Amino acid sequence: MKERKRRDQVEPQSTWNLADLYAGDDAWEAEMTGIAEALPSMERFQGKLHEGAGRLLECLEAQEALHIRFLRASTYARLQLSGDGTNPAYQANSARVGDVAAQAGAALSFICSELLELPDGWLERYIGEEPKLEPFRKSLTDLLETKPHRLQAETEAVLASLGEVLGAPYTIYQRSKLSDMSFASVEDGEGATRPVSFALYETDYELSPDTVLRRNAYQSFTGTLESYQNTFAAVYAAEVKKQTVISRLRGYESVTHMLLQPQQVTIPMYHNILDIIRTELAPHMRRLARLKQRVLGLDRIRFCDLKAPLDPEFSPSVTFEEAGRTILDALRVMGPEYTELMEQALTGRWIDYADNIGKSTGAFCSSTYSTHSYILITWAGNMRSAFTLAHELGHAGHLMLAARNQRYTNYRPSTYFIEAPSTMNELLLARHLMEQSDDPRLKRWVILQLLNTYYHNFVTHLLEGDMQRRVYEAAEAGKALTAKKLRELKGSVLSEFWGDAVDIDAGAELTWMRQPHYYMGLYPYTYAAGLTASTAVAELIREEGQPAVDRWLDVLKAGGTMRPLELMKLAGVDMSEPQPIRSAVAYVGSLIDELEQLF
Repeated sequence: MKERKRRDQVEPQSTWNLADLYAGDDAWEAEMTGIAEALPSMERFQGKLHEGAGRLLECLEAQEALHIRFLRASTYARLQLSGDGTNPAYQANSARVGDVAAQAGAALSFICSELLELPDGWLERYIGEEPKLEPFRKSLTDLLETKPHRLQAETEAVLASLGEVLGAPYTIYQRSKLSDMSFASVEDGEGATRPVSFALYETDYELSPDTVLRRNAYQSFTGTLESYQNTFAAVYAAEVKKQTVISRLRGYESVTHMLLQPQQVTIPMYHNILDIIRTELAPHMRRLARLKQRVLGLDRIRFCDLKAPLDPEFSPSVTFEEAGRTILDALRVMGPEYTELMEQALTGRWIDYADNIGKSTGAFCSSTYSTHSYILITWAGNMRSAFTLAHELGHAGHLMLAARNQRYTNYRPSTYFIEAPSTMNELLLARHLMEQSDDPRLKRWVILQLLNTYYHNFVTHLLEGDMQRRVYEAAEAGKALTAKKLRELKGSVLSEFWGDAVDIDAGAELTWMRQPHYYMGLYPYTYAAGLTASTAVAELIREEGQPAVDRWLDVLKAGGTMRPLELMKLAGVDMSEPQPIRSAVAYVGSLIDELEQLF
């Protein structure tokens, strides 16, 4: 049986180089101490923001500088822990970040409170008097919109100081998932024993053509989830209770209203994504499930079979280096500046693709503003990994272009838009692969990769969003979020979507335990929003060529200077209307039509 390696046993070239952030832990510790010691200096602005534009500018610039320093330092600790969550030193560093974050939140909370106490029109006057305040206009305007929901300054300071405590549910979830869980080994179809882990299941076994391995691994995986269900339910219930209480304290109509405000998304936009895709995509995905059942020769298709490959014999192994070269070729349409960023990421150890004990599951891109982005994936040696890599490179390219062109205060856009640049790269990769050959089997294979992308965003994350909506409705109705209740809710989400096309295995209703996104506000549905926008823009690039590419690059460089609707309109898409959503769903349907013909 192949044993998983410890972090210190993997090839360094397959891990990221954190020395680009700090020379080592001593340098990082010195910076953390420096940040903590710098916080009291902000007291010189307390009670004085009414004194004029110059004083406000000085305060905002000092605050911005501290934020940049802290983002870099916290990223270092987060990446360490993501690489090996079992390491006690990394756990301690993460706790240290939480301590300083709470201190910073308390020390800086007076800024928002004092700005909101200024008489109407004063901030606009300040901006008119001091041109250097202009870059802060949008963030100040956004702040004013929260005025009806701000609490007393002292209360805000107390809430800020409790930042680490309020973030505990996510910390507990991650620590349990990555450090405490163990899974029984299983046999594959040839009788060989295989180890099981979160990463191995989600990046390998769940996608295996070996039905015996796939189903045995599912039983091992869900068996461990079941043993943790009550603990995880209590942790998730605490997260939901926190959001519910805070939304009521702040006077929001609902948790949903509170969580959508920073995204600058309307309630109808939120429901449009969930309702239109959930109802109109379901018939297409049921057709895909039935096609998979027929082609794979299964008596019934189960939930654990949904990611089984339809053409496993045509699934060549792909090395990280080979995938990188293919992705670069696919993204050259974006121009030299963007391509150069991609090359640097692929060759400069910005990417951690090893598999080791304690490594975080899934994939993410972490950007620090002051340095380059860092990407985490677990390389599975297949084309799905290549699409995941292209996706995370899309985040890196986006946020680095934004950082080059905008101040820190304006470089991150709304999370409603954040998944559009990443999914765009996946679509460009698929188009490039399709253009390389007239082989029908290759075309069929690429369509399957595209459908994996749409499945990830329009099914997995969309159904997470639907689950979140039901969870918050239950919580606001006073219903207890026990493991039993969460299983019922998730079971309903799955059975309503898949109908009688899929057997919902025992344990499928524990899927809510797999995702960290439930601890990140209303994040899951934004995957579908982003892919909807990128689907439309990719079509514009195909039709118009360079003008559409130039608009897209302008959008990426704009960062957070515009609201999501404005950003998407700049790219040529109006997300206030249902039509782009319906067009994206129809496109998925057309891919399945073509797949049925090719099979």
